[in-house]
Amino acid sequence: MNQQETPPKGCSTQWQSWARRIRVPLGFVTAALYVFEVARRPTHPSAIAWSLLLVLPGLALRAAASGTVKKNRELTVTGPYAHTRNPLYLGSMLMAAGFAVALLSWPLALVLAAGFAVVYIPVIAGEEQFLRATFPGFDDYCRSVPRLVPRIVHGRPRLTPAQAQNGQAIPPDPPPAANPPSSSFSLALYLKHREYNSAIGAALLYLSLLVLRPMLDFVLHQLR
Repeated sequence: MNQQETPPKGCSTQWQSWARRIRVPLGFVTAALYVFEVARRPTHPSAIAWSLLLVLPGLALRAAASGTVKKNRELTVTGPYAHTRNPLYLGSMLMAAGFAVALLSWPLALVLAAGFAVVYIPVIAGEEQFLRATFPGFDDYCRSVPRLVPRIVHGRPRLTPAQAQNGQAIPPDPPPAANPPSSSFSLALYLKHREYNSAIGAALLYLSLLVLRPMLDFVLHQLR
């Protein structure tokens, strides 16, 4: 979700706090593992081309989310957040899956999947605790929009189990607010959140795929 900078103390468990601290270092470790796999595996141009079908949408989703979310200021429910509550994390998952495809590496795919499970599940849970305590409309938002897998159309409020048991009807859409939250992309927010680092990182990883392995092959050939 990543709609807040740093949750206040007591908002997350020790496990969630630990997961939040290690996610950035774990990203560097994963990148190092990726480069190691690049160095020892042959390059597959077709796999690299197919990987773009995951990496580019992941980058676009992260960019759109970063240019829309207003951390700690309001509950963002527009743009990508109208379809999934965690577009930033979903974008990261798409990118990670794309690079695993580019390398055709099952070990890397398993490490990435384990890393997301260990880190992002508790991190998302902690962020949801914070948002639920901060924004009164968060539960309604959760009933309308899925946690991760996006809906194609904008979500509408769903009944809770208790409401359904009592035979209540789904409430009508509320009237438009006088000052509705802006859903337009903001370049200033994109730059503030430094989301361009994701594009730079992706470019460097692709560069390692296209240059590092051929360079190593050339060096090894010369040493023979």
